[in-house]
Amino acid sequence: MTKTASGWMNGFLGVVIFSGSLPATRVAVADFDPVFLTVARAAIAGLLAVVLLAAFREKRPARQDLVPLAVVSLGVVVGFPLLTALALKHVTAAHSIVFVGLLPLATAIFGVVRGGERPRLAFWIFSLIGSALVVGFAFSQGITRAPLGDLLMLGAIIVCGLGYAEGAVLSRRLGGWQVISWALVLSLPLMVLLTAVTWPAGFGGIGEPAWIGLAYVSLFSMLIGFIFWYRGLAQGGIAAVGQLQLLQPFFGLALAATLLHESVSPVMLAVTVAVVACVAGAKKFA
Repeated sequence: MTKTASGWMNGFLGVVIFSGSLPATRVAVADFDPVFLTVARAAIAGLLAVVLLAAFREKRPARQDLVPLAVVSLGVVVGFPLLTALALKHVTAAHSIVFVGLLPLATAIFGVVRGGERPRLAFWIFSLIGSALVVGFAFSQGITRAPLGDLLMLGAIIVCGLGYAEGAVLSRRLGGWQVISWALVLSLPLMVLLTAVTWPAGFGGIGEPAWIGLAYVSLFSMLIGFIFWYRGLAQGGIAAVGQLQLLQPFFGLALAATLLHESVSPVMLAVTVAVVACVAGAKKFA
């Protein structure tokens, strides 16, 4: 298998894993406070990362890698999980998933800024059309009914795109699983402290679905998914492989409808299909 093909395969596996993140978060915030959920999932994943790094006796990152690792931490360890958890208190998982259609564009932009990539003009045209479809959907579905939720999702997409691109650049030097592991470890002391501060008064009212949601976002969304994702971005290119994120709404909407019994309207499906068509065009010219 060529390096590029391996990158697409790893990227696809990462997207499949990430597709369950928003539905799992939606379930978890039904019983957990969004801030506690954010810091607890990072703390759990961080402790697992410590074990992983120690087991393989990985060398510590160089001093020049600490700032980029901090950016990764702020983007994907804290920023995206916190903003989406807060957003999902106002909007459904199905509604929030459509915003994932903006992630490829955000990732590509930061890939140019941080990774030095130069996609062709046609790539940007397809990416912009896809993004416009997502924003148009949000307005057509009544953005004024939950403006805070939509703004939080937009903020989450921006910080996530930055974290993805920064992590992909680092993965070329450190390796995919090493990047997310060190990013988790870097934020671990603060996450443990905040977990203690936001610790619920009791867990009697926490249902089993919320615990399953916490377990999923801690193990798969925060760690395992990034092992595949960062490796895929580093191998196949940030802008190109990043377009696979447009498949995430398909998987996410299916999960939201199947597991959460949320309504998936024909408009949602139509927008998702149109956006995926745009990503196919963008991939061709990346």
